[in-house]
Amino acid sequence: MQLTFYGVRGSIPTPGPKYVRYGGNTACVHIQLSDGTDIILDAGTGIRLLGNQLIGQQTPIHILLTHNHWDHIQGFPFFAPIYQPGREINITPGMTSLPEYDQILKQMEGSVFPVPSSALTSKITLTPIPEDIESWTIGGATISRLPMNHPGKGSAYSIEENGVKIAYITDNELYPPYKKETDFLTFVEFARDADIIIHDAQYMLSDMPAKSGWGHSVAEEAVKLAMASNAKRLALYSHDPERTDDDIDNVVTHCNEYITIAESEVELFAASEGQTLHF
Repeated sequence: MQLTFYGVRGSIPTPGPKYVRYGGNTACVHIQLSDGTDIILDAGTGIRLLGNQLIGQQTPIHILLTHNHWDHIQGFPFFAPIYQPGREINITPGMTSLPEYDQILKQMEGSVFPVPSSALTSKITLTPIPEDIESWTIGGATISRLPMNHPGKGSAYSIEENGVKIAYITDNELYPPYKKETDFLTFVEFARDADIIIHDAQYMLSDMPAKSGWGHSVAEEAVKLAMASNAKRLALYSHDPERTDDDIDNVVTHCNEYITIAESEVELFAASEGQTLHF
């Protein structure tokens, strides 16, 4: 299994010289299974560059969406394979509180985009998974999900293949002031023994309480989850658009102090665009 980050920024793209090392594109992660199956987590602006890599193929593409906020779907109209005649694009919408499963296509309608989704020549299939179904298969992988704590709700995903487990839990507030969809201990079990947890770390404790309830976790809480889950690695993700490369370096240093004090073996890093991991 191979994992590549194509977009790691939260909320809005952040171009500029202070955001080069970690990147400014919004959420998109590509997973290639051992049988070559392509799974894409979210369709933020990072999916555009991924599309340029996949355009030379004809194999099916599977997109798992967490939710419909702009930073998770706004790259889709610029994803080259959707203009490929007959290319199979399978989309699983997130478990949003309003069942707007086709928002990823509706964003191309009317006066907001020049090419309507009806003009696309690829074969796009939207497949909402009933909420009582907790897991299913794509290629040789088992996909599981949980509702996440975020305004409008959404889905966290786990992808398991050949004994490797990836937990993708972004735009998730582990300790929200509103009613939880999923509590901390349930997330712990969901991510139990993961080879990597990719978790929202948009805020720091110093950002609170001003941003409590905005639907994102503080980095220190993500560390706590990784240690409690016995995960091997933690990728801090959904970087705040105000955080420069140097700021993110400081977040990593700060969080590693927590790991050292706890005498944990979790390997922590901040996800960066273009970074590839092999499992």
